[in-house]
Amino acid sequence: MEFAIASVLKHMPHKILTAIGPVGFLLVASLFFPASIQAQEQTFAEWVEELRAEAQSIGISERAIAALDGLEEPLERVLELDNSQPEFVQTFTRYLSLRVTANQVSHGQSLLNQHSNLLEEVRQRYGVQPHYLVAFWAIESNFGRSTGGFSVLQALATLAFDPRRAKFFRSHLLTALQIIDEGHIAAESMSGSWAGAMGQLQFMPNIFNQYGVDGDGDGRVDIWNSLPDIFYSAANFLSQSGWQGDERWGREVLLPADFDFSLSGERTRQSLSDWRDLGVLQVSGEALPVVADMQASVILPAGAAGPAFLAYSNYRATMAYNPSTFYALTVGHLADRFTGGAVIQRMPENEQAISLADVRELQELLNALGIESGEPDGRVGSRTRRAIREFQSQNELPVDGYASFQLLESLRN
Repeated sequence: MEFAIASVLKHMPHKILTAIGPVGFLLVASLFFPASIQAQEQTFAEWVEELRAEAQSIGISERAIAALDGLEEPLERVLELDNSQPEFVQTFTRYLSLRVTANQVSHGQSLLNQHSNLLEEVRQRYGVQPHYLVAFWAIESNFGRSTGGFSVLQALATLAFDPRRAKFFRSHLLTALQIIDEGHIAAESMSGSWAGAMGQLQFMPNIFNQYGVDGDGDGRVDIWNSLPDIFYSAANFLSQSGWQGDERWGREVLLPADFDFSLSGERTRQSLSDWRDLGVLQVSGEALPVVADMQASVILPAGAAGPAFLAYSNYRATMAYNPSTFYALTVGHLADRFTGGAVIQRMPENEQAISLADVRELQELLNALGIESGEPDGRVGSRTRRAIREFQSQNELPVDGYASFQLLESLRN
């Protein structure tokens, strides 16, 4: 029941919680989260037995199901990581600087040379250029050195028992048992992140099941130890996500002084010739190269005052791997650096993180103005960005959808 209570607490405004008191809170919790509360009346041991029965019903062998014998009670550390929120929203400057360093670039270049034959073999089959594959490898697991130290079964069981996202993680847990049953990996060797992301690619089990490839021909898909399996599987996923082997991911650009920032963001896609006609230039100041049928979006990871990028279809394919603007830009930039590309020219100076409390206040102020940003949760999602754009448009501010201290001050005033 404590899991359901934590979920209710997270979503209930403080003023309401104070007003109704603890008894009223439990009543409201039972009304809004009855299934969650009922679920937690089941012990973990009972839940595991129910899981065993479901695994049997879908044809998983007793040998693989026996891996559940080693499960312990839900791991508090996994729940802490799942429910924890960093004190500050990480800035693009900080995110990039942690992942693109001189050492990472040098090491990636060395690995590109070391594994050139294998990477070219993968490129021939899937059309994914080697420097991009190595960039994904670097960002996902630091070239295989940081794959997570959790038992995937234990982590998934913990999260599947927690009612907050039980259905999602239960599905992945059953697939993990299928992966063991098929002989790809032993249960005791199936390690990954606290969320169940596995191996050097950090694939969730359902992604592994759909896109994993036996690159070395040994009859197993081993994304923990086999580089052929790792590169083949990553390239297969990207290829099926729309990767274009004859295109780059995007590029840093210069925007004209009169640029209409309402055109920024992934929702606006235009041809390169359209962007060139609007005055968008390469960061060198030269005109954009125009390739027929290529569509691009202007991406502003630090708002109107930060760097601007034109993002192409491979950027969107990267977002299929991880739907984060920062992630997709960082993978693309690191790949550029591997092949001699320059550092980003217009990185903001002294970019300051905005705290979760500040974002919640920003959301509350938008809602109070009748500009719906959703339940204040301290997270800048698509709904909050739309609300920010609406406020910026109404107040003749650059319509970049960016949550900043300056925007918060405007709302306060």
